[in-house]
Amino acid sequence: MNDEALMRAAIAAAGLAGADDVPVGAVVVAADGTVLARAANAREATGDPTAHAEILALREAARVHGDGWRLEGATLVVTLEPCTMCAGALVLARVGRVVFGAWEPKTGAVGSLWDVVRDRRLNHRPDVVGGVLADECAALLDDFFGPRR
Repeated sequence: MNDEALMRAAIAAAGLAGADDVPVGAVVVAADGTVLARAANAREATGDPTAHAEILALREAARVHGDGWRLEGATLVVTLEPCTMCAGALVLARVGRVVFGAWEPKTGAVGSLWDVVRDRRLNHRPDVVGGVLADECAALLDDFFGPRR
């Protein structure tokens, strides 16, 4: 699948978020194109501050991958630019590529506010593609936050 098709899968995963959770979706795809995991934010539903879509998808992907926690060659596709926690996790998981939709200028750590994934001091730096279907991904957030403002 190409990046747009993968992002559409992440957008669909965002639809799995509970009514009180910010609708962010993530998909992890193995190097051979096999979907290893998909998840949506679940912080409110679980009461877990680490239950971001990326973290949940990485956990599941590592579980089903069968090669331990290293997700070398895998691609993480997420509807919103990852935060510092999620960017750090995908670096530590050795994800080969990260593809994201909407930019997050307030907390983004893949080029907006910080650039954790390209920090030369780290031992792994994934390829990054940002802004894939950005308008559609941003619309998810606008629809969620609009009535709450």
